[in-house]
Formats: sequence, structure tokens, C-alpha cells
Amino acid sequence: MRLLDGFLLADKGAGLTSFEVVAHVRRVLRVPKVGHGGTLDPMATGVLPLLVGSATKLAPYLLDRDKEYVATIRLGVTTDTLDATGRVLAERPVPALDAAAIQAALGRFVGEIEQVPPMFSALHAGGRRLHELARAGIEVERTPRRVRIDALELSAWVPPRLTVRVACGKGTYVRSLAHDLGQVLGPGAHLEALRRTRVGLFRQEDAVPWDVIREADLAVLVPHLRPADRAVAHLPAVSLSAAAALRLRHGQTLGPDVPWAAGAVGVCRLYADETFLGVGEAGPRGLRALRLFPLGGHADRPGTRPVSS
Repeated sequence: MRLLDGFLLADKGAGLTSFEVVAHVRRVLRVPKVGHGGTLDPMATGVLPLLVGSATKLAPYLLDRDKEYVATIRLGVTTDTLDATGRVLAERPVPALDAAAIQAALGRFVGEIEQVPPMFSALHAGGRRLHELARAGIEVERTPRRVRIDALELSAWVPPRLTVRVACGKGTYVRSLAHDLGQVLGPGAHLEALRRTRVGLFRQEDAVPWDVIREADLAVLVPHLRPADRAVAHLPAVSLSAAAALRLRHGQTLGPDVPWAAGAVGVCRLYADETFLGVGEAGPRGLRALRLFPLGGHADRPGTRPVSS
């Protein structure tokens, strides 16, 4: 059986861990490796980029992409997990609030902010994951992390629930955002529902519904695989000669004496004869390979035609 490599944009269903989605796709496609480009909590739904086979090498270049969410926040109730899956800690009456007051409070969180990660998270402290400590009844001090919120827009306010659109950078916890907003507004809050609508260039309307993935067999799912380079379409493309590509595979850095897009700077996609080779980094000292696919594999067959970015 030929090995499968590529990119699958999934629309995760509710009640599933990202790992369960990965495991299901791995079984259906009968491949040894499937990874994802950014964890979603079990209660969350929406865009979950999946990398299949050799394409898992591209995961680092997906994890740092900007994301968008639609979040439903329930005012007046706080929980230990900061979301609807947790134990209720307190209930308070919700004061009369108008949309203008809520939007003003949301505005306080736009930009670069300091955010304390939730105890129920996969971060580590003292060699253990925070959620393991939390389930053991242990709470530890967490160092605030700097995160970026690009937009927070109020979509609906039907007391005691509000719906917001969140556009943010990597590492942002929408659960923590909901909790902190509840503190600013007064009665406390928790995240009641969350849907991720975008990861980088990838939007929910282009994702394969979970119902389709859940019921699919190999023949149904394979046509939904995209070429591996689609996962890093946000990176600029550099086209190389066969000889230059061979030098990269031998671990050499291409200097100005080798024909390549010398004006390129930073991480880029690499192609030779319209075949995707992998990812490299261009700088003042030349072009070097970061992640290359093996020769003869599905991932280095022609995929997206290299275009200027």
C-alpha cells in the first residue's frame, strides 16, 4: 500500500479531544503518523488542521498561526475549569448591562495583554501537567503570559449570555478571557461554548464536517486530503534548480552564487520543478533547509503550484 501524506482540514465535533480525532483519522487512513495544528478542548468545535504522514514535519509552522473563535460566555456563574465542563464555584446576580458597557469592557482586552493560564490546561509545572494537579486538588501559581488579542466584538447579548468574536494570536486561552471579562463586569463568568472558525488561512467553510470524517472509510476520506504544501501556503515560495535542491538535501547552505530568490527573507516553502521539497529559511547568509521531505514520497509530488507571496 502506498504511503499517504498530506493535509486534512477537519471540523471537530463537540465532546472529542483533538487526540481522539487524530487517532480516528490515523485508523481510517491506515497511516502511522497523524498530527494536528493546534489543540481544541473537548467541548470546543471547529477548525482543526490535521497533518498526515510526512506532513507532520510541518506542524511547527501551523501552531503559531492567528486564530478566530466564536465564544458564548455565561455571566453570573464561575467554575473551576473556567468553562461549562467544570464544577460551579459561585453564582451571582447579573446586573443590568447594555451592549455599550459590555463592548467597552471587551475593549480593555484588545492588544497585548498579560493572561494567567488556567489550572485545567496542558501546561507543565514541576514536571506535571497543570490539569493533573488541578484534578488532584492542587493549585499552583502560574506565571502570566503575554498574548495578543486582535479583535473582540460583541455579536449578541441576551442576558445572562453574550456571544463574542475573538481574533487572537497563539497561546491565548479563551476560557481565561471569559473568566477575566466576568471579573471586569462584576458577576463572574465562564465559557459556555466555543467554536474555532479560522486557523491562519483556513476557514470553517472549507473544513470537512466531523459527521463525514466519523463515518468515512479510506476511499471516502482520501479525496479530502490536500497536498502537504497547502498547510504552509502562508509562507512565501522559493523555486530552486534540481542541482540547488540536491545541495540543500546534502545539508549545504545556498549562498548568493546559487540561483534562488535572494530577496526572500525568513521561513519559506521550497520547490524544484514545481515539486514541493519542504521548508527552508532565507537570510543574509543564504538559504538553508529546515524540514525536507524524503525523495519519492507522496509529499514531494507536485502539489500547489509555487506562487509569489
